[in-house]
Amino acid sequence: MLPRDVISTGPLILRMPADPDAEAIARMMNDPVTARHLPLLPSPYRIEDARAYLKFAEDKWASGGAEWAVTEDGRYAGAIGVRPPDRWGTAEIGYVVAPWARGRGVAARAARAVSDWLTDQGVHRVELQAEVENVASLRVALRAGFREEGRRRKAKRLRDGRWADLVSFARIAGEPAAAEEPYLPFFDGGELTDGVVRLVPLSVEDAPEYHRMMCDPSVTAYSLTPPASLEEDEQRCRCTGYWWVTGQRIELAVRDAATGAFAGHLQLMQVVPVLGQAMIGYSLVPDFRGRGFMTRAVRLLVDWAFARTALHRVVAGTDVVNAASHAVLERAGFSRESLHRELFPKPDGTRADDVEWVRLRSS
Repeated sequence: MLPRDVISTGPLILRMPADPDAEAIARMMNDPVTARHLPLLPSPYRIEDARAYLKFAEDKWASGGAEWAVTEDGRYAGAIGVRPPDRWGTAEIGYVVAPWARGRGVAARAARAVSDWLTDQGVHRVELQAEVENVASLRVALRAGFREEGRRRKAKRLRDGRWADLVSFARIAGEPAAAEEPYLPFFDGGELTDGVVRLVPLSVEDAPEYHRMMCDPSVTAYSLTPPASLEEDEQRCRCTGYWWVTGQRIELAVRDAATGAFAGHLQLMQVVPVLGQAMIGYSLVPDFRGRGFMTRAVRLLVDWAFARTALHRVVAGTDVVNAASHAVLERAGFSRESLHRELFPKPDGTRADDVEWVRLRSS
């Protein structure tokens, strides 16, 4: 049985939930973001549901788990709970932050404090799961010292009936749990632009146009894989925030800054921190070709990468006959570095040579 301790961490106090919290709990649970990520909540969430939650919290303590109200400078800011540890000393935590307390590191601070407290109580392993599209929760896990362990495909059902992936994290007693700084920080203001093109995170709303572009014969001619289905491309777009926050890759929509129209796709992938190297790849909607859009987009992204990350080399690979792509890279400051003979498999069974390009931080 876990002791009913009050936990203090910075400006936060984690205490037992109480009747005066009911109104704030109801307001928090009726927030659209909260309801989106907690599909089992009643909707609308009434004051009676908040009182039922207070009874649930008491029962949880009695059954060997834990449930705290998180307060910040005396004001209700959210909740964090622990499932009863299993026979192997593994416990799982979950949290929710009120909309008026978001953006100040409340969840990360509370999750770290509770995890530290649990290991002090003899818990061997603390687990945490976050929905793949819940970027805020993914960031909480990393800032609280958790390590990613994998992705559980279609492990959670949402209110609209769609299945969502969950990302699993854990902390082990005795392991270092430093807050992980992102290798690939998010763009300041959410985008990059030079006034002609805009680079914004690729989202599920972009999936139809992205899919249409990737099925265009002029794009598939240089693709290593056959076109994906629209459903597969939608799933790809749902994972882009997860890939970015965990430092795996950046997936961007290239937009016409004047109209907002989808013009193409640009990615920074194959990120290898130990080498300080990453690769770019891109595709452009046929209607936007010949206007310098992709040259501008590549230059924007690579300039940002050298200014805001530890990357030293950005590379690209192109089919030896793809003259348009060669021109993009030359105009964006890349130099030819090498030739990989017969690297790219073609649909007819032949193989094409790959021209390797590089742009260095110093160039």
